[in-house]
Amino acid sequence: MDKFKATVMDTSAVGRALKRISHEIIERNSGSDNICIIGVKRRGVPLAQIIADNIYNIEGKKVPTAVLDITFYRDDVEDGELDPVIHPCDIPFSVTGKNIILVDDVLYTGRTARAAMEAIMRFGRAASIQFAVLVDRGHRELPIRGDFVGKNIPTSKSEFIAVKIPPYDDVCAVEIYERV
Repeated sequence: MDKFKATVMDTSAVGRALKRISHEIIERNSGSDNICIIGVKRRGVPLAQIIADNIYNIEGKKVPTAVLDITFYRDDVEDGELDPVIHPCDIPFSVTGKNIILVDDVLYTGRTARAAMEAIMRFGRAASIQFAVLVDRGHRELPIRGDFVGKNIPTSKSEFIAVKIPPYDDVCAVEIYERV
């Protein structure tokens, strides 16, 4: 069993970080007219919805949102672990010419972000792909960075970050654990 070390963000800290990210997205894109928000399955999905709701509260405009399952695009699983069937993605709009905001919970090696970008490119040619992440914990293996980062939390490789968020969890928090 992994050993709990600390809660680094509580509900209000997560909310503040996501609100700040929402404002930064609007500012960087000169408003919300040409953006679409895509949450990386699993915990990126509720985070993406919160950001979309924040943007609606700020701008008064609904931003198109979608869900992206990158399982088929990952390169860090063993052969035979994946069902060779492409998992359906729920992207009900064209990405062509849009500023796509990919949302995930934790940025670590960069492999998830790379897989998500590859998946998005299969749907069309976006004007840009920007990456929003609640936590950047370092240890990159690929030259990928977050455009919008809620909090940088340096960790050792023996630690891991757990983002807890409804509907998957009963609480909203970011915690550090030590692998034992």
